[in-house]
Amino acid sequence: MPEARPAWTRWLAVSAAVIVLDLATKAWVSAAFTPGEVREVTPFFNMVLMHNTGAAFSFLANAGGWQRWFFTGLTIVIATVIVAMLRRQHGERATALGLALVLGGALGNLYDRITLGHVVDFIQVHAAGYYWPAFNVADSAITVGVATLIWDSLRSGRGAGPAQQEKP
Repeated sequence: MPEARPAWTRWLAVSAAVIVLDLATKAWVSAAFTPGEVREVTPFFNMVLMHNTGAAFSFLANAGGWQRWFFTGLTIVIATVIVAMLRRQHGERATALGLALVLGGALGNLYDRITLGHVVDFIQVHAAGYYWPAFNVADSAITVGVATLIWDSLRSGRGAGPAQQEKP
């Protein structure tokens, strides 16, 4: 009889789905747009092709190139830690979901960084002349994953300080 897969590996399927969706949307936008091209979708939402050599909000984008390998190494370390955490937390559904989303997003952007030297961003939200930096599906998954982890921590009391954890 074949050995059953460990339960935690099902969360890797969530990460894989994020990676596939992220890379597919980036490939579509990269084929349909020229860099810097903007197409208005709604009065508050544009599609735009941007190449980000930095991290979130283009942090260190103009650092001269070393940041590509710094962020690559950092992402590999973070992904390794997340996989180890998933192995321990797979029974906690919200925690595991949050970790899986962050992992998928991180690996989607890592693929871009390694193969292209930059991350493809294409979603732009704006209001009243203020523009949020462009982002992608991977960034969205990371944001939702972190929000899920914070929400789960607050909901379960795991984020409470020592005085709040002690109950009479």
